Amino acid sequence: MIATSSTSVTYDIIFVVHIMAAVATIIVFVAMRFSALAVARGADAATQASRFPSRRNWAARVLHVMPVTGFIMSSSGGSSVTLGHAWIIVGLLCYLAAAGHLEAKTLPEERTLSQTIARDGVAPPRAGTKLVRSVDVLLMLVAIAFVSMLVQF
Repeated sequence: MIATSSTSVTYDIIFVVHIMAAVATIIVFVAMRFSALAVARGADAATQASRFPSRRNWAARVLHVMPVTGFIMSSSGGSSVTLGHAWIIVGLLCYLAAAGHLEAKTLPEERTLSQTIARDGVAPPRAGTKLVRSVDVLLMLVAIAFVSMLVQF
């Protein structure tokens, strides 16, 4: 919700940052899914190496910006965006589930896949399929949060 007379310019700025972080999160997760899908479909060594470099995936962690901006909006947005609303609680629960899944399952799987590609040249298709499924869980959680933010029940 864009600020009305009862909210502030701070809210508007944080809202834009929140939306940009959400869009960036979706873009990163979709890119991760396509990269994993390439492995699952048996991409050649050069393709796999370019899509899974041996380094940490900091881009996926843009997800962690959303609760920070959400809390700032809740504190500066007036009564229509307090933490007591069901849609905000759903968004927070989706974030907690997505963050836990990202850090405990998806990123470790991605690191393992990158290490396998660096060591062996290619990773087995089943490893790509496993990562695709993990990213699908993240995309589902982000989609649920997105719909709850749009509907604002």
